[in-house]
Amino acid sequence: MNFKPIHWIAPVLLVALAAGGYAVWRSASEPDLGPGFASGNGRVEAVEVDVATKLPGRVEAIFVDEGDEVVRGEPLAQMETSALEAQLREAQAQLERAKINIETAEAQVRLREAERAAAQALLAQRQVEHQAAAKRLARSESLAKRDSISEQMLDDDRARALGAEAAVKAGEAQVEAASAGISTARAQVVGAQALVAATQATIERIQVELTDSELKAPRDGRVQYRIAEPGEVLGGGGRVLNLVDLGEVHMSFFLPTYAAGRVRLGDEVRIVLDALPDQVLPAKASFVADVAQFTPKTVETTEERLKLMFKVKAQIDPRLLQAHRRDVKTGVPGIAYVRIDPEAEWPGWLAITMHD
Repeated sequence: MNFKPIHWIAPVLLVALAAGGYAVWRSASEPDLGPGFASGNGRVEAVEVDVATKLPGRVEAIFVDEGDEVVRGEPLAQMETSALEAQLREAQAQLERAKINIETAEAQVRLREAERAAAQALLAQRQVEHQAAAKRLARSESLAKRDSISEQMLDDDRARALGAEAAVKAGEAQVEAASAGISTARAQVVGAQALVAATQATIERIQVELTDSELKAPRDGRVQYRIAEPGEVLGGGGRVLNLVDLGEVHMSFFLPTYAAGRVRLGDEVRIVLDALPDQVLPAKASFVADVAQFTPKTVETTEERLKLMFKVKAQIDPRLLQAHRRDVKTGVPGIAYVRIDPEAEWPGWLAITMHD
């Protein structure tokens, strides 16, 4: 059986030895911190914000490039708005028509009120006529008992009284019909007013959507990625840009149980970045996890409990970030040093060298 040489073993061994050598060199080059301090490896992180569309549509223009610094409220991109503008014009036309409907309905109310007034006047006239006919009938009936008038005259007076009574009832019905017409016309006014209010709300909604179609920076920051490009069609919530807020920069690192348990919020932290090994940045502990981020497979002994690792965040002074805004880079690795004994003195090689 012939064995072929495995050529990749040597390069892999070289890489492993190089990595091990770097770790040994790094640990050997760092002076001893002493029992009052702890350290952990981490990376510079910042708050990231996605600038996304509220409504589906086509990206019309993007005004910034990756690496550009932006301020809160600055226009970053524009979505196509032709469809929204057409909807706005349509809604505005509907509003004008609805306002005309209000005027028409109010005119109908006035007309119905005039008709009711006429019907009431006519009713009053017929009531007077009915009263006169009733009195004449009473006199005729009295005279008829004494045979002073003919039966024909009595019958005629009775017919006139009954006709006058019927005319009064017809007049009352006309007044009721006119009153109902007024109620209907007033309801039409209310409906037209409601349509105006609904159309105005539609116009306001479309105007808000038009405003939202101009994507603005939600905070000061730097453009990290252009996720979309002009001409692309995005769904609602589609991301266009990614911003990084350089005012909220921190380093996340991990400490074992014995050290994390002694770190308090606000404790002083000093950071040395791999890219700036001669610079020491001031920071403060802003977060200590209350749950271990990773643990050994089993935690049954005191020694294994001490291996639990807790996440800690060190917030870099915003004034320092502002003074060195152009130099801030996220993702840069480094080491965070935290003082867990308030009485311990910082070693000279960790004296702060970067100031605002």
